[in-house]
Amino acid sequence: MKFLLASNSPRRRELLGEVIPSFEVVPSRYQEVGLLGEGGSERALRFAVGKAEEVFSRFPDAAVLGADTVVELEGNILGKPKDRAEAYAMLRALSGKTHSVLSGVCLVTPEGKRLGVEEALVTFRSLSDEEISAYIDTGSPMDKAGAYGIQDSGFVKECSGSYSCVVGLPLERVREYCKELHLC
Repeated sequence: MKFLLASNSPRRRELLGEVIPSFEVVPSRYQEVGLLGEGGSERALRFAVGKAEEVFSRFPDAAVLGADTVVELEGNILGKPKDRAEAYAMLRALSGKTHSVLSGVCLVTPEGKRLGVEEALVTFRSLSDEEISAYIDTGSPMDKAGAYGIQDSGFVKECSGSYSCVVGLPLERVREYCKELHLC
């Protein structure tokens, strides 16, 4: 059975390669629109399901994996920053605090569907204005929820939970779902 990743994320592509040696990338056309009052877990799961189901509707004989990652700080969802000012505001808010990173995963096959959310708690060290500005200058924050990547920012003091969840694809959960559906 053909295995498809419903994501353009280079980080997800790299991580999935640790579980599934051969797969294709088919970006989803699902429109991510947040709902008022929606929590981070609900949004991450809804977006992951939406992405997987949209691609599965085009490739109904395949196994399709959708994922979405959300950063939540004090009840507020931090998505991808729209511009430099928003990236700065997010990183300043995260400085010296602990936040949740929630990654929703949905695996759809002709035989069934598996879905769930993984959570990791991440604590940032205190950041200087210069560090934040220098990181934003790299351009890295602009395509990441919460305006940072754990793998490239150097801001993380502590991570409790799945590292791969924070990167964007909780590998433990993906492996579990693949085994349940006899894909690996």
